[in-house]
Amino acid sequence: MQDSMLQRIAADPNYQELRAKRLRFGWTLTIAMLVVYYGFILMIAFSKETLSIRMGEGVMTWGIPIGFGVIIFTIVITAIYVMRANSQYDELTEKIKREALK
Repeated sequence: MQDSMLQRIAADPNYQELRAKRLRFGWTLTIAMLVVYYGFILMIAFSKETLSIRMGEGVMTWGIPIGFGVIIFTIVITAIYVMRANSQYDELTEKIKREALK
């Protein structure tokens, strides 16, 4: 029984669509995160002078807001993924469940 249900789910066009959308979007966000994170790490490694430039007369350097920007970017892309999952992926998942339980 379980194997036949898994085969029906795997053959369902809605499942194929869900899988393709999630995979494509997941890799897009992963690549964006890797570019931002490793870009920051490369700046630390090869452009310390840029990150150590003071902002104004205080003690804050450009490295601090850029580092916070990496953290904020992570939060934003997580929120984007959650919003998309709640709006698109959940609908497809429900369709797949209804079809599988018929």
